[in-house]
Amino acid sequence: MSIETSFSRREFIQAAGAASLAAVATRSVAGKQDDQVTNIQARRELFVENALISKLIGGARLQLHRPTPREVSFVCDKSWEGASCAYMKVFQDGDLYRMYYRGSDVVYTIDGYHSPHPQTACYAESRDGIHWTKPELELFEFKGSKKNNIIWMGSGSHNFAPFLDTNPDCPKKERFKALAGDFRKGLQAFVSADGVRFTPVGQKPVIAKGNFDSLNLAFWDTEAGVYREYHRDVRKGRDIRTGTSKDFVHWTDPEFLSYEAHRDRSEPEDAPPVMDADPHNEWPGRVSQLYTNQIIPYYRAPHVYLGFPTRYIDRGWTYSATQLPQYEYRKLRGAESRREGTAVTDGMFMASRNGKHFHVWPESFIRPGLRTRQSWFYGDTYQNHGLVETKSAIEDAPPELSIYVSENSFQNHPGQFRRYTLRIDGFVSLAAPLSGGELVTAPLRFEGNRLSLNLSTSAAGSIRVEIQDVKGKPIPGYTFADAHELYGDSLNLAAAWKEHETDVSHLAGKPIRLRFVVRDADLYSYQFEIA
Repeated sequence: MSIETSFSRREFIQAAGAASLAAVATRSVAGKQDDQVTNIQARRELFVENALISKLIGGARLQLHRPTPREVSFVCDKSWEGASCAYMKVFQDGDLYRMYYRGSDVVYTIDGYHSPHPQTACYAESRDGIHWTKPELELFEFKGSKKNNIIWMGSGSHNFAPFLDTNPDCPKKERFKALAGDFRKGLQAFVSADGVRFTPVGQKPVIAKGNFDSLNLAFWDTEAGVYREYHRDVRKGRDIRTGTSKDFVHWTDPEFLSYEAHRDRSEPEDAPPVMDADPHNEWPGRVSQLYTNQIIPYYRAPHVYLGFPTRYIDRGWTYSATQLPQYEYRKLRGAESRREGTAVTDGMFMASRNGKHFHVWPESFIRPGLRTRQSWFYGDTYQNHGLVETKSAIEDAPPELSIYVSENSFQNHPGQFRRYTLRIDGFVSLAAPLSGGELVTAPLRFEGNRLSLNLSTSAAGSIRVEIQDVKGKPIPGYTFADAHELYGDSLNLAAAWKEHETDVSHLAGKPIRLRFVVRDADLYSYQFEIA
């Protein structure tokens, strides 16, 4: 069926309006140099950093989106778990969702705090990512019984971090791997055939440079063809190092990450560095100390690394601190160590294209939230490592992303993990009001015959796509006037033009720019593909 090709009076008015945007505020974005052409092939591209953006015009902006809180996945109420459970890792293995987490407890008194039992590494599983069970594995004895879901005890229980090895050359008996270890001595390697029974590799740490009191993680990097790890160290507060390995045993000397803080386009170019709420902030690019890092290649765009670190803030006993939930308990927590009562934590978001230099979003990705009792405590809002697709609560909606977040942490009752959901690719969007805005990309080269968009508009909103040459001149047949107005809500709506419909095949391999004109809409990602 052919696409309607009439060009209405309303469209002429919109075209004139879009052209006038060039006379409105324009900001060049520090991304890819305009004299360089990036071959994006058939990769999906997101707006989580600036690498492929040349300029934003009019009301266009990059908008960070926050996940929606859902149900409590489960409560850490077993005797080997407790109030300080954390460090969740979640991934899907075929039809099975696997979760690994730390089982631990803490008790506060006016003399300080202590742990009533040793820490444990625990395992849970699910068939839908929503309802979780804790299987009785009978591997380790706890208080005289093996009827528990513990997969590791002893050194490394604090930060046991398994992953599913997607290396095509990985032996089946090592299909699962893990890093875990002592705070200062280093991280040891572990392997497993079933994801439950793990065996240490050798007797010595494979990574020794760092300060490892965090969730230190690794994965197979499909883009680079190596194992990549991220672990904690200290550089003006908590920071992150990374290294690589070809065999999971011999690792490169780990190096600190570098950072740049995202700036809203409304900020003047000479504005001071983005600063954290902490008045003693020494991390203008990093924004704050970074606790857990939770970095992972995005499964729909594995050349993009997404990080979900934890932000730590301590403003002291301010007026607002005294108005937060459970003030009396906060004073008990802070009797011996003030920060135990005054510090708060929440979730952040950052992204990279090389795994070393990260674009950090200063605003929180997950806030502590509007809860009146067990919230706004140090230890809350730690995000899990990993992203999984789960069924939407809306019957005819597509799947969504699930993220698992700690709650009730370090308090006088069991901790718990709440599931949050986010639209697929929905971390950051190119957004604009109904008055309009636009984004022009840096020069690109692509493969494929159609351009697919993940977009959401209002009933009155729209997105149009113009394809230009590298000098910014519209290509005949793909101009703004030729472009069909796109509206609706879809993960994969094809851009279309009056003469060529959705076909862009004869532009494949040629250097081009994309011009997205957006009105009361969000564009989350785009991908040239073969249809």
